[in-house]
Amino acid sequence: MSKTVERLLELALERGALKYGDFTLSSGKKSGYYFDGRILSLDPEGAMLIGQALLPLVRASGAQAVGGPTLAADPVVTAVALTSQLKGKGIPAFIVRKEVKGHGMGQLIEGRLDPGSRVAIVDDTCTTGGSLLHAIGAAEAAGCTVVKVLALLDRREGGTEELQKRGYDFLALMAANPAGKIEVVAD
Repeated sequence: MSKTVERLLELALERGALKYGDFTLSSGKKSGYYFDGRILSLDPEGAMLIGQALLPLVRASGAQAVGGPTLAADPVVTAVALTSQLKGKGIPAFIVRKEVKGHGMGQLIEGRLDPGSRVAIVDDTCTTGGSLLHAIGAAEAAGCTVVKVLALLDRREGGTEELQKRGYDFLALMAANPAGKIEVVAD
C-alpha cells in the first residue's frame, strides 16, 4: 500500500491539492501548507488511488459500509465503494449531512445504511476530529458500530488524540510532520 500512498502524495503535489507556503485556515490559524482533498479525490487517478489505499483497511476492519461527512468525504466514500465492487464484493457508501434535511424524508444520512452494521468512517482530513466525530455520532445514532476511522491526511492538530481518547481506531494515509511537511505514514 505504501507505493499507492506515495503516488497519492506525488499526485497531490502535481495537481495542486497540496501546496506549501503561508496560508490562513478557516479556523483563522496560520499554516505552512494547504491541503484540498477534493482536488485529489475528484481527480480520476486520485480517486482510483484513494480507493486502492483505503479499501484494504476498510475490509480488514470488517466494515459492512463506509461513510463520512459531506462534502469532502463524498468522493472518498464513492471511490471506496466503486473499488470494492470492482474487486468482487461491493461495500455500500453513505454520506452524513451537516444537519437534518428540512424537506423530503428529513434525513441526516443519505445512502444505504442498515442498523446493526459495522461501519468505517472516512474523511479527507483530520484536524480537530470534529467532522469525523459528527459522522461517527450519526452512524452510532442509526444503530451502527464504528469499527474504523480513516483520513487521507492527519494535520496532527489534536484530532487523532481526541478520536483515540474516545476509543476509535483511527488511521491516516499521510500526516504532517513537526516541520509541517506532509509524509506517508500508512504502510
